[in-house]
Amino acid sequence: MGATTFDISPEKRATQLQFFYRQIFVTPPPVTKRDVNLSGKTAIVTGSNVGLGLEAARQLLDLGCKVILAVRDEGKGEKARQTLALGRNLPSGSIEVWKLDLGSYDSIMSFTERTKSLKNLDIALLNAGLFKVHESFASTGYEEDFQVNYLSNILLAVSLLPIIKEKRVGSDPGRVCLVSSDMAAWAKFEERTATPLLPAYKQKAKNWDMGDRYATTKLLGQLFVTELSKHVPPSAVTVTLANPGFCASDLGRDTHGLFRCVHKLQSALIGRKCATGARTLVHAVTTVGEPGHGQYIEDAKIQPMPPIVYEPEGQRLSKQIYEETLDELSFAGIRDIINGMSKPE
Repeated sequence: MGATTFDISPEKRATQLQFFYRQIFVTPPPVTKRDVNLSGKTAIVTGSNVGLGLEAARQLLDLGCKVILAVRDEGKGEKARQTLALGRNLPSGSIEVWKLDLGSYDSIMSFTERTKSLKNLDIALLNAGLFKVHESFASTGYEEDFQVNYLSNILLAVSLLPIIKEKRVGSDPGRVCLVSSDMAAWAKFEERTATPLLPAYKQKAKNWDMGDRYATTKLLGQLFVTELSKHVPPSAVTVTLANPGFCASDLGRDTHGLFRCVHKLQSALIGRKCATGARTLVHAVTTVGEPGHGQYIEDAKIQPMPPIVYEPEGQRLSKQIYEETLDELSFAGIRDIINGMSKPE
């Protein structure tokens, strides 16, 4: 990661001023068929019945890609499928709806097993996530935001790596992208000194801060991918993180009262349309290529992650979080999966 040259420093990019500048004055360009033709390829998009996921699926369809809508509610997924198909003369099977509940390891493993039946699989765009107003805990014992946004998405991402490696069309690398956020740069990450670190997210917070917990889950994803990318050759599958910016999506659907009013006002004043934010997600799985492996894509180009990622403390934490996560998800054999990715094809 040290070899990557950015057009802005991590410190400057992490400021609130730069965030507002990007939101107001920067618009990522769309990906068109002149740039990329995905005919014959297949993409999974999670959380794709609404918002960013739906718009990313729409743009991938525009590029000729078959799309699998991975959703928790199949009824809502079917409505999304009908919306996407409207006015298109699509071949049969161009849009499929598959059930995926990121709150359940069994659902993730069943979903992954099902992908092995596909003729080809080239792209996994992991967009689904949580932003919980109130602290709650999953059946695993972990806080739900941490469980879904971090652990479950990492399990899904790693589990799909060998399948995409095997089933991708042609010699181009497959693509796995985890959706990230500006907010990662503002995470307090008070748990960073804990050893081991992951069990800290089984503890009830002294003062629950939903924004900070969401931000921390995104920072953890960045730290993990930073280390993961060292163990996965980009010639097989590239793993990237992509930030769509602050969009007028339904991520804050569970908010209420004053916070909901503030969220709506902020969305109206500086929020991007989901179709605009989705452009960067599509760039991350199409135009960025091997240079984007292990990197953070923002406004359609490689940009720096939070400063801590490049500091000695962050480099230590990347390794610690990586090892702890592989141990936590050992039931799925993800360490062996990663080790197998470096074997010759």
